[in-house]
Amino acid sequence: MPWSVPPLRTGRSWVLAPDPGTLTARWDRLLRSADRAERERLFRPSRARGLHTALPQLPGHSAGTGPLAEETGPCPEPVRVLHAPFDRQWLLPDQRLLDAARPELWRVADEHQLFAVEPGPAPRSSASARAGGPDGPGGPEEEALLFSALLPEGRSPAGRPGRIRPLFRRPGGREPNLAPGLTELLTERLGIPVGAVDVLAWTAAAARPRGEGRSVPLPLSAGVWRDGVALGRRVLWLHTFGAHCGETPDARPKLPGGRRPYVRAALPGPHALPAEPLYDPEERALLLGDGRIAPVPPAAWRFEASGVPVLAQWYERRTVPAEPGTLSAVRPADWSPSLTSELLELITVLALLGELRPERRRLAERLASVPRLTAAELRRGGVLPPPASTRRPASVLDRPEEGPNGQFALL
Repeated sequence: MPWSVPPLRTGRSWVLAPDPGTLTARWDRLLRSADRAERERLFRPSRARGLHTALPQLPGHSAGTGPLAEETGPCPEPVRVLHAPFDRQWLLPDQRLLDAARPELWRVADEHQLFAVEPGPAPRSSASARAGGPDGPGGPEEEALLFSALLPEGRSPAGRPGRIRPLFRRPGGREPNLAPGLTELLTERLGIPVGAVDVLAWTAAAARPRGEGRSVPLPLSAGVWRDGVALGRRVLWLHTFGAHCGETPDARPKLPGGRRPYVRAALPGPHALPAEPLYDPEERALLLGDGRIAPVPPAAWRFEASGVPVLAQWYERRTVPAEPGTLSAVRPADWSPSLTSELLELITVLALLGELRPERRRLAERLASVPRLTAAELRRGGVLPPPASTRRPASVLDRPEEGPNGQFALL
């Protein structure tokens, strides 16, 4: 996947929230500030963005393009993004609010797109110990890559930058972001048709960390390839919360009856929620103050990304107190039923991914016993090195874009 993009940089935390209504309330609070100094304090300017910055619209989204100091319009319609591993939040799609919005990604983000996120390296955090540590039974196994149907912010939990790699270089699922000739060579050597989504599914099943990057071996066994692609499609289905690669378009991840997590004791109000969730391994229960969710498999509780437990961080992002008087402090007073539903959905996805790990280990063992495409063969086949042009974004002129202060954008 030659074309990659650095992570987004929001520059201010208040432009993200777990629900769209909170973002609308924050926008309204910002615009109610008639005093220029108060609006600037709430906005939190940076070297890249300030109240007098005029910028073009993000592709596919309508927002003002004049200085925020003069803004009086309605809130831009929030969009759902992948804020962190398995953490879906809402974002204000307005370049004036985002230090580095990466418009080249927004141009290709649609219902056909899939993103591979290569997390930056991160040391194992102290949070690992809270989650049970790596040495206990059922200890965590890192996901080499993350996948998303939503536009990903791309930052690792530890804050180190990674890379975002779209599967397609153009909207509508056109022009795969793969080294030219790769699918044709695989089709020839394996004797079966290979498409772009097949390559991504294989990557989801077979990728392994290697140093600062990732290794994706390519087998010359059609049987191993088929099984890996089938496994990888299930991985993609789970990473995207059922948005892609399901058996049916509306299929959503579910655990069998009797193993589905439920709220066994009502979650308390926001002032009674603890700073950190706890886990009862004997009861297989997630404890949130007096609230209790069960059953929660150990694999879901211990599931990590970049050295940080996913469940614990998801919870902490929604409960950590915000600085009083800031836009981040504008948030719902209660823990909403929608948050509980999202938490149950997250537990389900992590549990099902945990169940796939033995199958992924068996695939790795089979892969080690069959011939594989070598770098020399890829070079002889003209796949490597990819042309320099494939490392740059394609020219996408499918839709008009408004430039700063309402001018036409030049692409």
